[in-house]
Amino acid sequence: MTLGIIIGNRDFFPDSLVEKARIEILDVFSKLSLKPILLDTTDSKLGGVEVYKDAQKCADLFKKHREEIAGVLVLLPNFGDEKGVADTLKLAGLNVPVLVQAYPDELSKMNVVNRRDSWCGKISVCNNLYQYGFKYSLTSQHVSLPSDAIFQKDLLDFVAVCRVTKGLKNVRIGAIGARPGAFNTVRYSEKILQRNGITVTTFDLSEILGKANKLTGDDTKVKQHLDAINAYAPKGKTPNEAMIQIAKLDVVLKEIMEEYALDATAIQCWTSLQQNYGCNVCTSMSIMSENMLPSACEVDVTGTLSMYAMQLASGSPSALVDWNNNYADDPEKCVLFHCGNWAKSFLPDIQISNAPILGTSVGVENTYGALDGRTPAMPLTYGRISTDDPKGIIKCYIGEGELTNDPLSTFGNRAVAQINDLQGLMKHICRNGFEHHVVMNASKTAAILEEALGNYMDWEVYTHS
Repeated sequence: MTLGIIIGNRDFFPDSLVEKARIEILDVFSKLSLKPILLDTTDSKLGGVEVYKDAQKCADLFKKHREEIAGVLVLLPNFGDEKGVADTLKLAGLNVPVLVQAYPDELSKMNVVNRRDSWCGKISVCNNLYQYGFKYSLTSQHVSLPSDAIFQKDLLDFVAVCRVTKGLKNVRIGAIGARPGAFNTVRYSEKILQRNGITVTTFDLSEILGKANKLTGDDTKVKQHLDAINAYAPKGKTPNEAMIQIAKLDVVLKEIMEEYALDATAIQCWTSLQQNYGCNVCTSMSIMSENMLPSACEVDVTGTLSMYAMQLASGSPSALVDWNNNYADDPEKCVLFHCGNWAKSFLPDIQISNAPILGTSVGVENTYGALDGRTPAMPLTYGRISTDDPKGIIKCYIGEGELTNDPLSTFGNRAVAQINDLQGLMKHICRNGFEHHVVMNASKTAAILEEALGNYMDWEVYTHS
């Protein structure tokens, strides 16, 4: 990740403070494997930004690295020059997240030689950013040293915010097949998504299945994919014929994703695949999600968008789940479930199986490819992005909880979630017309998502606590 750095400076503060800050922040970037873009000490006084000419030079530098820079860190070793910081961002025109840091003063060094006044300067910088119309992020504490663990966590969280924001503004999602007629709940607005930088490319499922049916078990690519699937999960009682069908479909899906440069997919499942092709696509979806190419069933495009946002925030796979069942009479626990398309990271006991519920209508023999497995205790961030067509907006809810080891005897992909005020959350979901699908991620990244989706994407965000 590459970040631009603006070192704010005011001439009547000691030079040594700016010189030391430059060394310190470069050490931190090296430690955290971040790439800095900043003025050299020969470009301006101490490499800082103070007067308008400094802002012009810094902006020109940022423009040269426009494709690299995902965010900007404003460093205030002293009061800084609020106009210099704001002018730099205006002239650079990057439209990326901005984090404002300020140094603390030491009580024993409040003399003219060592005084910083960064506490006050940060307020002035933020005031100017607000006036100019820039969105910006703040550190956990108003002032903190770059060497502080709390600042370094803030910086890494900011990097995740940049990753989410940049990723969502450029994501390409493949909608493979028509939305199942019985699932009005996953309707969405392509036009609202496109206005937010999210591109949806649609595909006719019959064309996908037609290409898959032209392949045979003797094709080299099919054999390669079959080997990969067998290495990914035990086949259990799944017949060889079904495994070949799964592999053939996997070949076509991979080719489609590469040809159209797709980052994620939402695939028609219920019940066309089973009736017209004779297997479930869950295993292929699980493999894609595990490899950071999230895939959601029932053509839930905003569901897979939610998966993508969460994996950008955490750096780990996401899974699409149903808010499915109460857990006995515990008001703060519920059962999360799906036929079986969760990433392997959630399923230490993963096995390729069938889908008994779906099998009651299409025949169990046509549902092989679903996964069976129980998710053990792990951290939980959950959430959902949705287009609200009547309001013409994108809205979302996010929150954190825990996945538990509470006993649960059933089939498919399953987990038990514990969430504070779960009943209040369910009321919010129902009253605001959200879908029955939610996304889970094994992380604690709600704050990152709230900042990225609410502050920078300007979406309507409800954070449950």
